[in-house]
Amino acid sequence: MARLTLALGSSAKPLAALLASAVLTWAAAACGEDAAPTSTTLVERATAAVPIATATPAPLAQTTPGERYPDQGNTHIDLGADHPPYNSTPATSGWHYPVPLAPVHWGLYAEPLPDEVLVHNLEHGGIGVHYNCPQGCDDLVDDLVAAIQSQPRTKIVASPYPAMPTRIALTAWNYLDAFEEFDAARIVAFIAAHESSPNAPEYNVP
Repeated sequence: MARLTLALGSSAKPLAALLASAVLTWAAAACGEDAAPTSTTLVERATAAVPIATATPAPLAQTTPGERYPDQGNTHIDLGADHPPYNSTPATSGWHYPVPLAPVHWGLYAEPLPDEVLVHNLEHGGIGVHYNCPQGCDDLVDDLVAAIQSQPRTKIVASPYPAMPTRIALTAWNYLDAFEEFDAARIVAFIAAHESSPNAPEYNVP
């Protein structure tokens, strides 16, 4: 089984530096296939994942943060194939692209990624940290990165998500927490509770 791995950096960078250093990369990961990416056209606007450094361990949450949504399965679909609508925005389970189209490297992205890609990352026990700022929000992105760095969870994809109704959304397999104002403790609690949780179908894949 092929696994996606990405070494995390040792320090945070301002958003401008993070985005300036991005280079498009796609990686193959589990789901019973051993393949390497053959195309960079899946998400034409996507940029490379910038590794997000992490700090010392934090205690796990005592409750389960976020709203739980019914599981829509983990069916693989072809690029561009039609499928029923997701039951949450952003998606928290359901139809997604297989290797080598998804998942993507863990890290920070400058451009939106399709749900069909993001769901594959969630299937591996990953966390989505998304923001919606039509006018730009460098300060918010820096705050989100700082919150992620405050504890050692590494399976995180952070990216803009213009289609969601709130300014911030956190996703895990079957779970969504959406809110308007930055809350570091809320973000850390969600990540600590859901990253690599056995609730995800393939949570033990890096």
